[in-house]
Amino acid sequence: MSDADALPRADQAPGAPHPRETQQLFGQAPAEHEFLSAFNSDRLHHGWLLTGPQGVGKATLAWRIARFLLATPSAEDGLFGGAAPAATLDISPDHPVSHRIQALAEPGLAPLTRSYNDRGKLRDQIVVDDVRKLHRFFGLSATDGGRRVVIVDSADDMNVSAANALLKMLEEPPARTTLLLISHQPSRLLPTIRSRCRTLRLGALSPDDMQAALHQAGAELPEQTNHLNALAAGSVGSAMRLLSLGGLELYQELVQIITSMPRLDRARALKLADTAAARGGADRFELLLTLVETCLARMARCGAIGAPAAPEAAQGEAEMMQRLAPHPHKGRAWADLATEISARARHGQAVNLDPAALVLDTIFKMQETAAR
Repeated sequence: MSDADALPRADQAPGAPHPRETQQLFGQAPAEHEFLSAFNSDRLHHGWLLTGPQGVGKATLAWRIARFLLATPSAEDGLFGGAAPAATLDISPDHPVSHRIQALAEPGLAPLTRSYNDRGKLRDQIVVDDVRKLHRFFGLSATDGGRRVVIVDSADDMNVSAANALLKMLEEPPARTTLLLISHQPSRLLPTIRSRCRTLRLGALSPDDMQAALHQAGAELPEQTNHLNALAAGSVGSAMRLLSLGGLELYQELVQIITSMPRLDRARALKLADTAAARGGADRFELLLTLVETCLARMARCGAIGAPAAPEAAQGEAEMMQRLAPHPHKGRAWADLATEISARARHGQAVNLDPAALVLDTIFKMQETAAR
């Protein structure tokens, strides 16, 4: 394996297989059928926007579509004009296109993701130079007469210059080119980009579909799968992150600390803060902040509707929420706190505030709300 192969990829979740390696997509049959309908009716749009919550299979679908388009002839390919309509996006792993895609050696496919800068650091945006490289891709592959596919993962990462450069390609797409844009927050994209794409919406997975997807990814499932289902909210990506970073245990500890409120268990709070400040624990710290937001949202919902969400996301969560968020007024207080904590967390990260101090500040704010 080369040094380049060992580098983290912007389009691959830690601990999960790359989407190009995932053969089967669970729970998104409507989106697949919508694309196949357009393909079979010769109304294949040049730009597709794949939207939905993060981690529900948008990238997997994009790679499935790319594999299908590059391996499947269309009616305009002459001899194959009488072929039966395609019934599935499945392409055999033994197909030459599958082998080339797996090896990142398919000349008709160009993935567009955040790149590495001159210092070897992964950029936090897709920059205009990344988009401009597509011109060379189009030039090199234009003479073979085949299809070309671009996967942008994710379009949300593009800065303004990159977005404008891609917009020009959507306005004047090269012949026989399909652009697949993955977006977790399409409202943040340029309206002109959205208007030039056909949208495929993917939804959260059912518990059964998520278990099947996790099994395919080789994940080791916990005994309390209902806790995982509740925290992941139908997202395989979120579930993989929780499993790889010990998220279920983190959330259980957070619930135990909140259960002690308003008489805070300071020893447990300090231990949790120390965990956030551990060397090399940046991902775990980020996850902890996300779990705090999740917990506060669930508490606000409990107060608003008068009952905790089912299933529980941790042992004792329902009892804790019924006690601390018993009515809409208290639910509103937790919702307001969620907004305040989110803003304070973003500010704290921006100014490089000590993670342990940020976690303790968050817990003390929660204690104040519990005591009111």
